[in-house]
Amino acid sequence: MGIAILALMAVGVVLMLTRVLPTAFALVLLALGIALLAGAPLSGGKNDILTSVLQTGSAALASTMIAVLLGSWLGTLMDETGIAATLVRKIVEFGGERPSIVALGVFAVSILCGSITGSAPAAMLAGVVGIPAMIAVGVTPVVAGGTVLMGISAGSPLELPVWQFLSDALGAPVGDVKAIMVKLFPMALVVGIAYVLIETRRRGTRHAWAVRLDRPKARVRRGDAPWYALITPLVPIVLALGFAVPIVPSLLVGIVYALVTTTKWGELNGRALRSLYKAFHVAAPPIVLFIAIGMLLAAVKLPGAKSALTPIVSAISPASAVWFVVVFVVLVPLCLFRGPLNVFGLGAGVAGVLVTGGIYPLSAVVGLMASYNQVFSVSDPTSTQTVWAAQYSGVRPEKAMISTLPYTWVVALGGMVLTAVLYL
Repeated sequence: MGIAILALMAVGVVLMLTRVLPTAFALVLLALGIALLAGAPLSGGKNDILTSVLQTGSAALASTMIAVLLGSWLGTLMDETGIAATLVRKIVEFGGERPSIVALGVFAVSILCGSITGSAPAAMLAGVVGIPAMIAVGVTPVVAGGTVLMGISAGSPLELPVWQFLSDALGAPVGDVKAIMVKLFPMALVVGIAYVLIETRRRGTRHAWAVRLDRPKARVRRGDAPWYALITPLVPIVLALGFAVPIVPSLLVGIVYALVTTTKWGELNGRALRSLYKAFHVAAPPIVLFIAIGMLLAAVKLPGAKSALTPIVSAISPASAVWFVVVFVVLVPLCLFRGPLNVFGLGAGVAGVLVTGGIYPLSAVVGLMASYNQVFSVSDPTSTQTVWAAQYSGVRPEKAMISTLPYTWVVALGGMVLTAVLYL
């Protein structure tokens, strides 16, 4: 039975890699297939397909969906009110004609944007102004796109919706997730700075405009946001990290702060409602994915699936801390191209098996998946943020992957060593 389930997962990976099915659809079909192979009844039982997998599973990550929507709302406000663009322009003015300084500044803004909302919206917030600014002072296009992506990745350990996702998906307390993420942040920060400094020097400068000019046609140049509004990205982070405020209230306070510091009193309601509706559009793709992941997690937690998969996964999982690091670092490429270790896909099911089977401590699984998250959020050429940043820079996503992967692999190595030392 366990072999059949693993074979079904392999078929699901192939369907996602070949893009025969969108990831969310493939995950739903996988959930149904696993439930059937696990012997779950269609309805009427304690662990049936209709209620336990489809109904309960679809809403299992509801807290994550709300956090993603609020993060998207805050990101939309940062775009609409000019906060993100102002941050980038100030950095460019400060950096002058020095490519490394300008790139480091855009990298810093990308961290702030990545800590608020992930995926393509974060890349757009920092990259729409930042990428042309870097290229204009001589940063090569591939490094310009990679700088934005590395910044988003460095901000990812502070991204509150990611905390909520790992908490919901793996059943870990938010405090435990936060403890791991806070330790992962310095590694991502240092490696990101190394990427900017090394790659801008190694590849030299190229004074050529590589960004097509027709893309930002619909964007309107707005005035600068007031200086006190520029700390908006820090508001929810400080509340969550410094004052242990729960994730949703932290994001709500950030939204209110962005509104009141940038918007006239009489326009508050209109801007709030308009930006909220836009946020639904931005948040729709990840929310659909989270619905499917919830079903998959519910399926792998069924008693039949758990009893079939646990012996197999336990037998092939390294037991010692050293081999834990060696094996899972070697397997890093499997989180790329929507592979089986991508936690925003089939990797969520793998993590669910590791947790429900008791193969590793819960905190170790959180650390493992958070480490993989640092790789595919930057280097996966099928990720929306990678595709957008690379194409906006005028290069192919595969070139962005080649440029950033050696660095994100190092971050993953650091995260797994940290996980092994702390939790194994």
